[in-house]
Amino acid sequence: MSGELDIEALDRAVENALRSADTSGLEIIGAGEITLVVGWRAADGSPYACKRLPVFDDERRYDSYRRCFDTYLEALAARGTRIVDSRLEPVRRPDGRVIAYCTQPVLDARTLAPILRDADDEAGSRLLEAIVDQVGVTVDERLGVDAQLSNWAQDDGDLLYLDVTTPLMRDEHGEEQLDTDVFLAALPWALRGVVRRFVLGDILEGYYEPRGVLLDLAGNLHKERLVRWIPALLQTANERFDLDLTAEEIARYYRRDALIWEALLRLRRVDRVWQQKVRGRTYPYLIPEGLTR
Repeated sequence: MSGELDIEALDRAVENALRSADTSGLEIIGAGEITLVVGWRAADGSPYACKRLPVFDDERRYDSYRRCFDTYLEALAARGTRIVDSRLEPVRRPDGRVIAYCTQPVLDARTLAPILRDADDEAGSRLLEAIVDQVGVTVDERLGVDAQLSNWAQDDGDLLYLDVTTPLMRDEHGEEQLDTDVFLAALPWALRGVVRRFVLGDILEGYYEPRGVLLDLAGNLHKERLVRWIPALLQTANERFDLDLTAEEIARYYRRDALIWEALLRLRRVDRVWQQKVRGRTYPYLIPEGLTR
């Protein structure tokens, strides 16, 4: 990375936004289902994309996540998946908690995979084929990826993978290496047990086999308003992996997926109001607003 970030200054700005429940003072450059990506500049003016992770209760829990994060990057690289330069930047609180940000250099928008919106048939098909092929050499029962379109960029024709903050790895016994409770903490307390028992397993399972990963990628084309590319993706995926995916199955999957994430987002917004207005607490998570589906 080319410049040094004042991560504590970034954290102060984020904390101010959380306390005031007003993100207008932040440069929001991206939004996923769970959190926002904030733009911040290094001392030399270099722009960075910064994703705030869930709060770690103590140094031990942060260290565990950091080891998992580093191992995941190494595992992806070993499978030939190129990763945009990614760094964990911690901010340590006096009470022992750790706030961490994943920082990445901001890429030229013209290199991001959603350029599919303006691509011709040949260029778009090549991009989808490259993603499908990368899924094929990366994903197995021990290593997963989230192949949604916004998680990829192009660098001189090669793919770069962006979404590394949720390490998808399992041990030889099929146990998740990531402490998922850290991420479930972003949900309302009463909902965590339900999601852990009835939802989380199904969500994670799909990332460990090509069919589930590519089904999710195809469903994401609905969200991105890029439905016209689904036939090309289906042709490539079905030929590579003999999957028999259909447009109807993708549409059903997307409707179900959208309902789940929308319901979780609404409940998080209700929890934010409860925490702020009733309990008088600062809600500690940046929540996506205005997502289109």
